[in-house]
Amino acid sequence: MTTQERGATYTEVFASGEFRVLFGSFTLLVAGDQVKMLALSALVYARTGSPGLSAAAYMLGFLPYAVGATFLLSLADRIRPRALMIAGELVRVATCLLIAFAGLSVWAMLALVLVTGLFSPVFGAARMALLPDLLPGDAFVLGRSVLTVTSAGAQIGGLAVGGGILAATGPSGALAVTAALSALAAVVLRFGLPDFPARDAEAGLPGERTEDGDLPAGGEVRTERASGGGAVWETLRVNRVLLADARIRGLLLAQWLPVTFVTGGEAMLVPYLGSTAGYALAAASAGLAVGSFVVGRLVSPSGRERLAFPMAVASGLPLLVFAFQPGLGGAALLVLLATVASTSYELGLQRWFVEAVPEPVRGQAFGLASAGMMSGQALGAVLVGVAAELTSPHMAIVLAGAATVCCSLVLHRSLRPEPS
Repeated sequence: MTTQERGATYTEVFASGEFRVLFGSFTLLVAGDQVKMLALSALVYARTGSPGLSAAAYMLGFLPYAVGATFLLSLADRIRPRALMIAGELVRVATCLLIAFAGLSVWAMLALVLVTGLFSPVFGAARMALLPDLLPGDAFVLGRSVLTVTSAGAQIGGLAVGGGILAATGPSGALAVTAALSALAAVVLRFGLPDFPARDAEAGLPGERTEDGDLPAGGEVRTERASGGGAVWETLRVNRVLLADARIRGLLLAQWLPVTFVTGGEAMLVPYLGSTAGYALAAASAGLAVGSFVVGRLVSPSGRERLAFPMAVASGLPLLVFAFQPGLGGAALLVLLATVASTSYELGLQRWFVEAVPEPVRGQAFGLASAGMMSGQALGAVLVGVAAELTSPHMAIVLAGAATVCCSLVLHRSLRPEPS
């Protein structure tokens, strides 16, 4: 491996004080959100006695994500990232305290979560777009893998800790703890992170295109200035231009589609395995960590990119084995392998995506990628669930694996390195 090909190390990633601040605030965010939604669900159930409404309350924080990504994402490039992330933490503080102590009706609480959730993709996009500035080169890819593992671990840990806090203090106490964690994160961001300037999406997008419809690489191109309109208009305009670009569109679809069906297959583990499904779901989380570590740390940058296509295809192959109806041990191993491959191929796309996206709208592009992935996973679960109704849980998982393989084959050009 040449010096140029040497991958970054965790030591180099965490040597950045700004990344440590971003990492700490992100961990508090993910864990706090899990506690918040768990406490809200418990509070709604205590008020109404309705299991269905309680379950809906738990999922409510995720529903506005697609709407916010469609209409508000340009704010991620028009406002200074530190101010935007601090605003996100303060919104979470206010939301938790109002739900816990303002005596709101159930419907008012749900409406509050819906409205404030519209801005969640904006806050997240500001954080992710800042990552390449803090960690240049290959360190960005490894930093992204660290946040991926942290997200999975914090979600599981947040549920476990949230359950303990709920038992000790009740829903209102759990919400107060979440508010305190968010306030702490706001303080850490304010005093630990430099006040980077806004990218200013109104500076425009590249206006020239190559013959195949791609935006020219490198960013040294003519720009178009946005003429009027606010955040909604600007978000729609930039989303339209990003999706019109062949290279960016292909990379977005490559990040969205294969993992959509892998996640959809995992959603069938509960009806397939029943009360033992938790072990297989834990194996899926372990696969996320293993894939991020092995491919992120031990494989060279160019090696990760060469692996993107075969790993995307491989992420669907273990799900095909469910045709033989494996038991718990076999099912856990298969979903672990699928998740390892799924995480691995996504890492291979990160550098390409950063290079393809115009820097002035990087925040919106990252937000669009994340929102599409979240929305796609929810849609995948629905589609695979419908397939299970028409066939059976194990055959629905098989169909999810076949869809993953087919999507990867169709997207092979976006999943392979461009010829040098």
